[in-house]
Amino acid sequence: MFEEHGYYMDLALTEARKAYAEDEVPVGAVLVDGEGGILAVAHNQTIGRHDPTAHAEITAIRNAGKKIKNYRFLKTTLYVTVEPCIMCMGAIIHSRISHVVFGAMDAKWGAAGSLYQFQDDRRLNHQLLVTGGVCEEACRQLMQDFFKTKRQSVMAR
Repeated sequence: MFEEHGYYMDLALTEARKAYAEDEVPVGAVLVDGEGGILAVAHNQTIGRHDPTAHAEITAIRNAGKKIKNYRFLKTTLYVTVEPCIMCMGAIIHSRISHVVFGAMDAKWGAAGSLYQFQDDRRLNHQLLVTGGVCEEACRQLMQDFFKTKRQSVMAR
């Protein structure tokens, strides 16, 4: 199973690198159906779209919904390079995604293990499985490189 996770996380990392190249926070996501078919791939586009909701996870969910003509994603797995935030975990829960697999923890915004554990809240109408730390070093390094470059460009001004 871990090898399979690595395959899809590599695809999510490819998407995250696209975000990086577009000067967006480098987060990528891949939504996979129960048979391993890819429903959608996406990366952060909040700056380019002038849309604070254009996170990789939300965009992947929107694109998959259009593809399958449904807003429910039973028996699916969402791969994302960074732990989903509060907004994204809300959308994940509403869309009934079964499993989230992420790379790096997000100590500032994480809602799947770092700050909050939305997946464990029995008051919500859907619980899901969460697996963290898949390709963690590559995911973390991409984020660190991005923000290091951002700080250097600010300091050079």
